[in-house]
Amino acid sequence: MVIKNTTQLGQKVIRQKSNVVKNISTPEIQQTIKDLVDSMRYHNLVGMAAPQIGKKWKIFVSEIRPTTYRKNISALDSLRIFINPTITWKSKTLTAGYEGCGSVASAQLFGIVKRPKSVICKAFNEKGEIFTIKAAGLLARVIQHEFDHLNGIVFIDRLADTKSLMDRKTYISSQKK
Repeated sequence: MVIKNTTQLGQKVIRQKSNVVKNISTPEIQQTIKDLVDSMRYHNLVGMAAPQIGKKWKIFVSEIRPTTYRKNISALDSLRIFINPTITWKSKTLTAGYEGCGSVASAQLFGIVKRPKSVICKAFNEKGEIFTIKAAGLLARVIQHEFDHLNGIVFIDRLADTKSLMDRKTYISSQKK
């Protein structure tokens, strides 16, 4: 198990566009996937993109499960690996929700972001198999958040209102209600 520190805002890789993965089976790509999964779980996140561990690859992972920051998750989702993802459709209906990010003040800052309520995403998995997923709710939000990372965008770029920003302790206590 290799745990990577989360790359922080201000480090160059977070604001760069990621590169297409040409050969999924290389040891470097397979290790990046393992490092992403281990690091996401260790840092109590529900998603993590390669730039967040200093890699410029179009790869992200998601696993919708209860974490320190999101205790009350109604719809769980198993581990998913997204390689060279594309979002092929977004709903016109937007939904506002709190987001945080391990790369923004080490997940110490949360704010409201409006995003499409549902999306369709096409990607390759870790075996090189192509898949398409229609996602709604938290999974749709995570897919869009992590996809943004592959294009050098972080959630604070999409804040609906900076007045919605709060620290981690306040966010966690607001989730208990």
